[in-house]
Amino acid sequence: MMREPYRIEARGLPERVTVYEVGPRDGLQNEAVTVPVEVKAEFVARLAAAGHRVIETTSFVHPKWVPQLADAAELLERVERVPGVRYPVLVPNERGLDRALEHGVEEIAIFASATETFANRNLNRTLESQFEMFEPVVARALGNGLRVRAYVSMCFGDPWEGPTPVAQVVSVGRRLLELGCYELSLGDTVGVGTPGHVAALIEALTGDLGGPERLAVHFHDTYGQALANTLTALREGVTVVDASTGGIGGCPYAESATGNLATEDLVWMLHGLGVETGLDLPSLVETSTWLAERLGRPSPSRVVQALGTAPDVKE
Repeated sequence: MMREPYRIEARGLPERVTVYEVGPRDGLQNEAVTVPVEVKAEFVARLAAAGHRVIETTSFVHPKWVPQLADAAELLERVERVPGVRYPVLVPNERGLDRALEHGVEEIAIFASATETFANRNLNRTLESQFEMFEPVVARALGNGLRVRAYVSMCFGDPWEGPTPVAQVVSVGRRLLELGCYELSLGDTVGVGTPGHVAALIEALTGDLGGPERLAVHFHDTYGQALANTLTALREGVTVVDASTGGIGGCPYAESATGNLATEDLVWMLHGLGVETGLDLPSLVETSTWLAERLGRPSPSRVVQALGTAPDVKE
């Protein structure tokens, strides 16, 4: 059985893509079971050993809302940081930033909404007032020498509002970058995006920002469009793609959201296209299989399933 794809370079793609691994945070936050902290620490270590250079490790959100990540502080104490690897964490507000600073975090991410309804449900804010919450967080983080990334959720559609207007996403994204965020991750939170929509949004943002250099993409595979959407984004000049080991995760605030784009599936496609990632696919598959055993179910990743290493789960 093939362990790596045939490499045939395609024109119009970047030479290298950074895979922004979100499994330890975005993946595990939506699991029904709470993973022991020692398993999480080993998970992060395995990801670094497989070649990841960006691993979003956890979130300092209140345990009431995301109990699966209540051990954020203990996890950061256990993680042995590898030189050259970034370990960002998500922070929802200034209290979260306080905790991040206490634990020596060097990079954070904030989580914004492109729609009114999701801003209210997820942040208890309006589309406009969310910026009042982010401004002091970003300012203080930058003042302490931290880098700040911005996620924008519901960029393509909202289950309560329908399709998200492109101009609305551009407006939200511009304001987040103006606050000082170094990168904008465009989230298809419920997976409704299609390639034409992806191209239109990135072209609008590129025209507004003067280039795609500060853009990343974060696709969910609800309708099976994640890889097609990713390829479209790469052709538009994006070089940072969020993905989650084994495709685990979703969104605790959006019931129709399924798993993230699987890291292994993304890497298979990229390596087949001749795009470098710095990642070792067999090691990723081994890690995904190891994690699936601890979660008590097979890995959702199609590549892991195809390679025949997903475990049998017994009742």
